[in-house]
Amino acid sequence: MRIKKVINNNILCVIDEKGIESIVTGRGLGFGRKVGQFVDPEAVEKVYRMEDKTVQHRLRELVEQIPLEHLRLTESLIEEIRAAVRQPLNESLLITLADHISFAIQRKAQGIEFKNPLAGSIFCYYPTEYHLGQKCLDMIRDTCGVELNPDEAAFIALHIVNAELNTDMSEMYDITRLIDGAVEVVEYFYRDRGVFDRESLDFSRFVVHLRYFAQRLFQDKMIPDSSSEEDAAFRATIARSCAEHYKCALCIAAYIKNTWHKDLSQEELVYLTIHLKRVAGGLRPATP
Repeated sequence: MRIKKVINNNILCVIDEKGIESIVTGRGLGFGRKVGQFVDPEAVEKVYRMEDKTVQHRLRELVEQIPLEHLRLTESLIEEIRAAVRQPLNESLLITLADHISFAIQRKAQGIEFKNPLAGSIFCYYPTEYHLGQKCLDMIRDTCGVELNPDEAAFIALHIVNAELNTDMSEMYDITRLIDGAVEVVEYFYRDRGVFDRESLDFSRFVVHLRYFAQRLFQDKMIPDSSSEEDAAFRATIARSCAEHYKCALCIAAYIKNTWHKDLSQEELVYLTIHLKRVAGGLRPATP
């Protein structure tokens, strides 16, 4: 490995014989070293290499800005996260989460704390990721002695969901807002029939559907309408046989149109209708 850039006494950006860039760390690894020199592999403690060149570039920028211990801490957190989730996680999670955690620790030292207005929604719609966020806060406290604001669990949860869905954080906030708004529409629509059990399996499945539906919507990858007569007949049958739930799906479509100026395909409306029929079956009488 040949040195491409000396980042500090303990971190180097290097290029291997195939021209692939990596970040390597080791105690005193960069002390007195110069660009173009070779690195002793025995002195290297850790190698960071991303598959995507753009992500690798972002990693190089990050290690120039945050303490190395914050990157190592985030690695430990991600190991715990990977062991708990089923989906593969985007490799950029290391960068986005390390950046967030390092900034949060620095803000805490300055007496600055941010509130997360979506914390309640995140807890409801992403319970697994939210509890992992809480576990991360415990690990940060035990490792660094820093007690971060409990709302940081929600921020961390969004980073995890973001890595699961391969989205960016701004899109993740929109997805969560859409789920929140859609659930409000649904709860209002069925208000005379009862209330939803938000801890039920059916409600959880509905939220998962909304999560991926919202991702398709914001990435302009909605399920297109099939032109076959058979599929058209199926959509008409669903709209007719599940008229009440189809009407609720149309209310969700109107909410999305008014808020994000996006139209739903008939296929998406049908899938929403089917999920609404299932989740509405679990309505329980409201407590007087």
